Order: sequence, then structure tokens, then C-alpha cells
Amino acid sequence: MILRGLTIASVAAGSPAERAGIAAGDRLLAVNGHPLHDFLDYQFFTAERKLRLRVLKRDGRQEELAVDKDWDEPLGLDFGDAAFGPVRRCRNRCLFCFVDQLPPGLRPSLYVKDDDYRLSFWEGNFVTLTNLNRHDMRRIVGLRLSPLYISVHTTNPALRARMMGNPRAAEVAAVLKELAAGGIAFHCQIVLCPGLNDGPELMRTVEDLAGLWPAVRSVGIVPVGLTRFREGLYPLRPVGAREAGAVLELVDRYQRLFRRRHGSRLVFAADEFYFLTGGPLPPAGHYEDFPQVENGIGLTRWFLERWRRTKGRLPRRLPARTRVALVTGELGVRAMDPVMETLKGVENLEAVPVRVANRFFGGGITVAGLLTGRDVREALLALPRPDLVLVPGTAVHQQTGLFLDGVSPADLGARLGVPVRAVRDPAEIASCLRGGSRLARAAGGHCGPAQRG
Repeated sequence: MILRGLTIASVAAGSPAERAGIAAGDRLLAVNGHPLHDFLDYQFFTAERKLRLRVLKRDGRQEELAVDKDWDEPLGLDFGDAAFGPVRRCRNRCLFCFVDQLPPGLRPSLYVKDDDYRLSFWEGNFVTLTNLNRHDMRRIVGLRLSPLYISVHTTNPALRARMMGNPRAAEVAAVLKELAAGGIAFHCQIVLCPGLNDGPELMRTVEDLAGLWPAVRSVGIVPVGLTRFREGLYPLRPVGAREAGAVLELVDRYQRLFRRRHGSRLVFAADEFYFLTGGPLPPAGHYEDFPQVENGIGLTRWFLERWRRTKGRLPRRLPARTRVALVTGELGVRAMDPVMETLKGVENLEAVPVRVANRFFGGGITVAGLLTGRDVREALLALPRPDLVLVPGTAVHQQTGLFLDGVSPADLGARLGVPVRAVRDPAEIASCLRGGSRLARAAGGHCGPAQRG
């Protein structure tokens, strides 16, 4: 008999689990009679106040333990890296897959094609749902894993199967309807590929998804990202200014319709479409509760709103003349204009915007989140040396603290001979500047008390 369950990495001091005699190295097999497959089962079934735990002790004995706790009190177990077990891999061969466009030598995790509904719920990863079985569907509904984040791209069955290189991709409409019937909400993504899923196909997809309201909470449209490493891949072309304008017109039309019909704009365009057309960014209210900000939809406006609320925390003057370089991608320069204007008012501060061209991936990649450490280094070496460098936190992985090419801000700072900080929130810019004379002695890393980026 194969025993499932989760091996315990640590037990919180004073927790109900510690009081029950559970220790690191034990294996939690079941809660209230429910076998555990992963961390989601643990979270769901331990929400009760009275628990019956089946535990496999380190010496091989099985024990049944009764635990009483408060409703909002965690049991106190941590499972480390094994909390989810093996990550589900992608079974698709998408014509636009970004992983297929990566050269060798980057962070190893970038080459992993995950397509795991559990990570969609827990971390907001977009998944395609092409690898679900009946057990998975029952589990999503039973554990109320809502909302999910789903890469739809098109609701045309034949086109989706072609674009994703998987016959099962054609079943998306039925899968979405079943999830909606089960009370599961979801946010949808459309990666726009000119000549494939734009124009009438885009209209069909938006209308089909809107028909699933209120299960569909948002529909985000993002332009396909194309690197220079596409030899032998499907001949895609980037979204141009004219096509971006057509998308924005369509989005505006649907937003007015859906707002009258549902009270929500529902469909949103990525910031890149506005940058490509040169038009103004929508105000903050346009994005409602910013449902897909991590997908680059409203991220610039979110940043500017945060900056507006943060700029009052800037110091009036620095104790010594300080030159600060603020790094951004080619599309991020517009977002920096209000920041630079405000920083002019700080005495002894010389703030310099540094627009970095993405030579590593090629000119088709212009967002700050895909900058590499080596491109940032080359751009800065061509300028007079600053006292501090601030790089966008979106370009630095939150868990590993590395750029896509495996370089850390500390590595970059060592090569440049200046401290380099990754900032995700405008408040961290103010935190860095309040460091005053300590800036010159900083050793790289992050600003503010939180270790983010």
C-alpha cells in the first residue's frame, strides 16, 4: 500500500500540532478521514475546529491524534518545498510559447513549463486547463479553488487547438462552463497574436467569455512577446501601433457595453497597447480593482498612483550631493516622467533616468520585467558612475532575488562599484533616499524593511 500524505519540515512552537506531539520528520496522512495529497488539502481540511489526525511517526508507527483549536488558529505545520509535490507540466506546444524562445544559460527554473491548477489558485499563475482529468475537476470544485487564472487565447475550438498544439485545447468552452456551474470564478488571459486570434476572432472570444459572467471576473489582453531566439519556430510577428489602436478601440467599445450590462468593464488591455499607440494611459478608476496588474495590465497606472501617495515621504534634502540612476525598460520611460519631475525638488539629489534596451532578448521585448542584469550593466557602464542604482523589482525574481540571466543586484553592484537596489513599490524609492549619507556605504540589495524583489 502506498502511503500518501505530507512530510513535515517544521512545527511552530506553541502550536496545536506541537501540543499534540507532532514533530518534524513525521508524515501527516489524513485529516478527519480525508487523505492528504498536497498543501491545498491540508489548508482546506484543517480549517475545522476539531481535528482527527492520522500521523506516520518517524519510527514507522501510525497514530490517531485528536486536536482542538480555534476556528482561525492554524494547526502549525510547515512542509517546506514538498508542500505541493511534483509540479504539473505543460502538455501544449504553443506557437507563441515564451519558454521555447529562451536561449541556454538562464535561471534553470525559467525552462520549467508548469501548467498546474493548484499554483493558479495559490500563486495566480495562468494555466491552460488542458491537462485536467475528472478527479481534478471534482477537486477544484470540492476545495473551492477560486479564483483561477486561465490562459484562454481564443474560444474557437479549432484555432485554440492549433495555437496550443494540443487537441484537448479545443475543449475550453465546456471546461469553463463546468467550472462556472461549480461556483468557480476565473480571470482569463488572451495573448494576442496578429493574424491568428485578433480581429473577428478576438471579438468572438471576448463575447464568449463575457457570456460566462459573473464567473469570469476579468479578461486581460496582452501582446505576444517575441524574442530574437525564434529560429525554426512558427513565423509570428509583433503587434504594431495600428493593431494596438484597433485593440484599444475594441476594448473601449466592449467596456462601455459591459459596464452597462454587468457593472464592470470586464475586459482590459495591457499597458503595452497604450505605449504602442502613444496615447494616454487610463485613470486608476478604469482598472477597477486592478485584477490583472501582475500581468502588466494597469501596472504603470498602479505605480503612478502609489508614487502620488508616496512622494510626500521624500526627504527635502540629502546630506551630500548624490547621483541616483533609475533604471527602466524602453516602454517604462513614460512612467518615470512624474517621478523624475518630483525628484527635482529634493536638494542635493541628481536623479537620472536610464532607459535600457533589451539587447539580450531583442528589440521586440521592451518591458522592464524582462530586463537582464547584463543589459542593465552595459547601459550603466556607458554613463558617469552614480552613487546608487535603482532597478525595477519586476525584473528581479521575488524568491531567488535574481535577474533572468542569474545575476543578482549585489552581483551587479559589485561589477559597477555602486550599490544596486531592486524596488517594486514607489515607497521603496523614498526609503532609499531617506538613507541619506548611508547610500554611499550600502552594499546592494533592497530598500526598505521588506526583502522584496
